[in-house]
Amino acid sequence: MMTRRFLLAALVGSFLGLAFTPIAAAEADPKVFVSQLAGTAMETMTAKGISDAERNQRFRTQFTTDVDLPEIGKFVLGRHWRAATPEQQQDFLKAFEEIVVLTWATRFKDYGGDLRHVVTNAATDGGGIVVESKVERDRQTPINLQWKLKKGEADLRVVDLVVEGASMAITYRNEYAAVIQANGGKIDGLLGAMRTKIAEMQSAGKGATKAN
Repeated sequence: MMTRRFLLAALVGSFLGLAFTPIAAAEADPKVFVSQLAGTAMETMTAKGISDAERNQRFRTQFTTDVDLPEIGKFVLGRHWRAATPEQQQDFLKAFEEIVVLTWATRFKDYGGDLRHVVTNAATDGGGIVVESKVERDRQTPINLQWKLKKGEADLRVVDLVVEGASMAITYRNEYAAVIQANGGKIDGLLGAMRTKIAEMQSAGKGATKAN
């Protein structure tokens, strides 16, 4: 059964992948970056009159632009990343991207509530930046977020999103570690499970489209 924190993460997880054109790191204001990112997410993913394919493609484009997928992938796999072959690493990153795109784009599309995103604070944390914000919802408790950013040579990149104290990256890490363990420590077992999940999600999406 999914926890309350995971359900909240499902609501706002799409923010990981949607921002305006990246701001140069030397000039970037982290609070502005996050504000633009969240604003674009809410506007794009709740837009009416666009196909699921177009919605998913918009998400995919921004996800690969604004999220440091290789770094997240390395963290999610942990010690298994080092044990994986280059081919397995690339297969994992591709499957991980597909699962995130299909999951969050669909869930966010179906949310019809009135959301307001407010950035409250930004601070350095070791070698990174943490921006705090909240999503306000009509007659409901606000959702508290922490955006973990990495400043690269050219722009800011998202490396994690913490929702009500629950790290998205750690959530995936724990889930995938359990799958690997259940498959005798073999990464191919995880890759197979991810491919099966993707096929199920794609099939469900086609069914929903036909129903509409």
